[in-house]
Amino acid sequence: MTHTPGAGGAPLPPVVEFAFPGPLRDRLVAAILSGKKTSTTTLLAEFDHSDEEMPEVGTRATVVDSAARPVAVIEVTGVRTVPLGEVDLEHALAEGEGDASVAEWRAGHERFWRGPEMRAAMGDAWFEVDDATPVVLERFRLVADLRGAADRG
Repeated sequence: MTHTPGAGGAPLPPVVEFAFPGPLRDRLVAAILSGKKTSTTTLLAEFDHSDEEMPEVGTRATVVDSAARPVAVIEVTGVRTVPLGEVDLEHALAEGEGDASVAEWRAGHERFWRGPEMRAAMGDAWFEVDDATPVVLERFRLVADLRGAADRG
C-alpha cells in the first residue's frame, strides 16, 4: 500500500486500483470522478491472492489512474459478500459502466475475470466463475478529486 502526500503534505490513504492499467481502468476512474461509479465488485478469491485487505465501511482509499497517479480519494459506505448469481440491478447500475441489466453487467465482468490478465493474477490459467462464486460488493463515495493537487504540487 502506497501513501503519497496529499494537499498540505498530509499522507493519502492506501492505494486502490480499479482493473488493470489501460483503457478499462481509465474509463472506471473517469466514472468515479464524474460520480457515475459508486460501487465495485471484487471476487472474494482476489483477496486470498493479494495482500489487499477486505474493505470495511468508513475506510478511505486513494484511487490511481493507469499511470499510477493519485486522482481521487473514496470512502467505503457499504460492503457485502454474495454469490455472483445474487448481484442485483441496483448494484450493477451503481457500477456506472452503462449496463442496463444484470445480464449485461455480468457478461462484462465475466469477460474481465476470465481474461488473461486476471487468470495470471489469480495464478490459475483455467480460473472460472459461476453463480456460486463469492463476490464482494462495495459501495463508496467520492471524498476528494486530487487531479488539481498534482498540478499544484
